[in-house]
Amino acid sequence: MLAGCIILLAIAAGCTGTEPSLPASPAVTVSPAGTTPVSPTDPGTTNAAADNRFAFELYGKLAGESGGGNLFFSPYSISSALAITYEGAKGTTADEIRSVLHFPADDAVRREGFRGMNAGINSGDPAYTLRTANALWAEKTAPLLPAFTTVAEQYYGARVTNLDFAGSPEESRLTINVWVANKTEDRIKDLIPAGVIDPMTRLVITNAIYFHGDWVKQFDRNETTDAGFRTATGTTVNVPMIQRTDKDAVYRYAENEDLQMLVLPYNHTTGQQLSMVVLLPRDDSLTAAESALSTETLSALEQSARSRQVMVYFPKFTLKTKYDHLAETLAAMGMLTAFGAAADFSGMNGKHDLYISDVIHQAFVDVNEEGTEAAAATAVIFKTASAQVSPEPVPVFKADHPFVFFIQDNETGAILFMGRVTDPTAS
Repeated sequence: MLAGCIILLAIAAGCTGTEPSLPASPAVTVSPAGTTPVSPTDPGTTNAAADNRFAFELYGKLAGESGGGNLFFSPYSISSALAITYEGAKGTTADEIRSVLHFPADDAVRREGFRGMNAGINSGDPAYTLRTANALWAEKTAPLLPAFTTVAEQYYGARVTNLDFAGSPEESRLTINVWVANKTEDRIKDLIPAGVIDPMTRLVITNAIYFHGDWVKQFDRNETTDAGFRTATGTTVNVPMIQRTDKDAVYRYAENEDLQMLVLPYNHTTGQQLSMVVLLPRDDSLTAAESALSTETLSALEQSARSRQVMVYFPKFTLKTKYDHLAETLAAMGMLTAFGAAADFSGMNGKHDLYISDVIHQAFVDVNEEGTEAAAATAVIFKTASAQVSPEPVPVFKADHPFVFFIQDNETGAILFMGRVTDPTAS
């Protein structure tokens, strides 16, 4: 959904109420208003561009698999876990992972990019909560190579915890799930289902990301009213619709003949500036919004976006999603070798006996009058093969039909979370 995906912040907006501009698309670097332009060769910008490209492509795959239903995921979480995976891959296995995830081939650029983005996410801000964490969970009898674990910790903050997968797989599974729940304020529970961890498991790589922030311009609960929302199936459901139609409802806004774009910034003080970007098609079909997930269209919308009064109507919604078979989706995208006997993860343990058995992703988002809470986690599991601004008419942005949205870091343009709403009453 966007082209500047996932994560770190613009200094211009925040608690001052000034609306930030959208970040650059992967091919074009556009700095947020009031900030110094970022070099296209900056590792953070390069990695964010790669992450966004992967986000759009994965969105397309998941949308095709969802049967027209709601969708929500964190491309940043998935990219982070697979970036650590890539550090231990060799040969064709590594080439396919890099191709699907669009990782920079230069080790220094990729590693410094992730380290910088993670540092920015975890830098802290009194106005919101935003954090991410990585971890390695290794079978205690199957040591990993120091070269691999050093890179994982130095650049991704992923320390090794030894578990007894062979002797106590269920206890090990619960340990990992507790870590995920703690990192996500209990929004992501039971990430790894029973039975996935077994005595043949040798390594699990996890990422967790959590965000809780308030809008710069909050919505009055007293103004929230039930209204109709036309779903993707053509039926109409009643939903609580939050709204701002006053003269202070000034937001970054752009439109073309097919859709409207609205930028809703989150409050901040000293940390990264984050925003939710909403793409609302003119008609009830998501085709226009999903077709806009390209560099050219999003860049054109960004160039035309400006701060102005907008009459905003937006549904409250909560989404909970889980993708237990993300491995199949990634394989369909071209990451084939990693999931079979031909996988080469010898960079992890010096052997050719590891392959990815599962990639599991779970996400949560709640949007209301005050702001947004979002969380996501990813697990990559390895087993052994042997074992008022203008006099013109005020636009009306009424999200009473399916739309696409994402939460991004304005500084790097990285997309942290992404999804679509086709029925806000369905979780």
